[in-house]
Amino acid sequence: MTKHLMYIDGQFTESEGKEWMDVTNPATDEVISQVPKATRNDVIRAIDAAEQAQAAWEETPAVERGKYLHAIADGIRAEADSIARLISEEVGKTLELSTVEVHFTADYLDYMAEWARRYEGEIVQSDRDNEHIFVFKRAIGVTTGILPWNFPFFLIARKMAPALITGNTIVVKPSAESPNNAMAFSRIVDQSGLPKGVFNLITGRGAEVGNELSSNAKVGMVSLTGSVPAGQKVMEAAAENIIKVSLELGGKAPAIVMKDADLELAVQAIVASRVINTGQVCNCAERVYVHEDIKEEFTTRLVEAMKAVKYGDPLKDTDIQMGPLINKAAQESVQQKVDRAVQEGAKIALGGKKVAGTGSFFEPTVITDATNEMEIVQDEIFGPVIPVISFSTLDEAIALANDSEFGLTSSLYTQNLNVAMKVIKRLKYGETYINRENFEAMQGFHAGWRKSGIGGADGKHGLNEYLQTHVVYLQYDKSVN
Repeated sequence: MTKHLMYIDGQFTESEGKEWMDVTNPATDEVISQVPKATRNDVIRAIDAAEQAQAAWEETPAVERGKYLHAIADGIRAEADSIARLISEEVGKTLELSTVEVHFTADYLDYMAEWARRYEGEIVQSDRDNEHIFVFKRAIGVTTGILPWNFPFFLIARKMAPALITGNTIVVKPSAESPNNAMAFSRIVDQSGLPKGVFNLITGRGAEVGNELSSNAKVGMVSLTGSVPAGQKVMEAAAENIIKVSLELGGKAPAIVMKDADLELAVQAIVASRVINTGQVCNCAERVYVHEDIKEEFTTRLVEAMKAVKYGDPLKDTDIQMGPLINKAAQESVQQKVDRAVQEGAKIALGGKKVAGTGSFFEPTVITDATNEMEIVQDEIFGPVIPVISFSTLDEAIALANDSEFGLTSSLYTQNLNVAMKVIKRLKYGETYINRENFEAMQGFHAGWRKSGIGGADGKHGLNEYLQTHVVYLQYDKSVN
């Protein structure tokens, strides 16, 4: 069995405690590898290494820092096929999607590297005639990143690339469910010649590791992608030393389908964003609001499209649109949510059951006769399940869509520009997709409202998350000749 090692201060290392964690293939239930179970001292060791490396790294010209990101991107592309298989094996996503993730990660590193000559400060006008006011953009220092398992490879780059290009160092912790691809990332980093301590990767689970990453006094910023409870714990831990927090948490994205919508497009896009990664994506469509005049036709089309979705083992079955859920606990959680929806009065139009036998599979599922108060409509499902609700007016649709504690993404299907503009103005979400699937661009800004998070990622605004300002008031002697 393969045993992977952590990457601390430019060295591959075991845990101080010599304990190991099993990594399981969710399609076969087989243990495929072991990784170290980090102790608090391991985390401190990684943070100390990042701190020791940070000053020299910040002094390195940004364009030189960018060259390392380009080198890592090239290394990823050279190993794209093998990394994609690692992701599919430990996460269960289709090989096609894993391959997209790997290449998108490399492109993201290149994109962020190009900000080296572009991010800038300001000169502000002074009220005094013998003064200049400069606003400098400075690195925060040591940053930490706590990652989920659903896009495990890309999320390393999403946190690491903007941190490094702006002069910060980083300690990353992948999910205990999906560490193998992160180990491959570390090997490529090592081969790039990146100075030791600039990038560190630890593996582990539980409060001990996450708490140290969030509360250590040497950390300037902690970034988490995960659940709302996890985000609350990070905020609580970070409060001890007033550490900056960036959180991408849950989502419950509404999709509004107007009666003038292109139904073929709407169904295609909603299904695509619902079954991507088996529905385990925080920004994919989680609930559909369809105009009452087209509800029957839309639902019929949606059921047929979901019925056509094929699932299987990503490393054995190539003609599939989704794989298993991440583990048996996730499978059971989705089943319980569906069962409670039925108990509350909803109806199963398609699917509704976990697949018996090996692996954590769940049937593509469509639920009708749901109401906005139901758990299936309010809580994140994180599975291939979509509830459908009808509305009569645009105002009603907007009100239903905004009735959520989350505010990450949303979508609208219409051919009426006036409707689109009204919805854009009134939806309370960080992102809105119109007549397309829910998937963001690296040059945009992925950020949620309400309980979906604080801060954000991607583009120039995501880059600025990793910078702090230093304002200098410089007075000079006007009489000098």
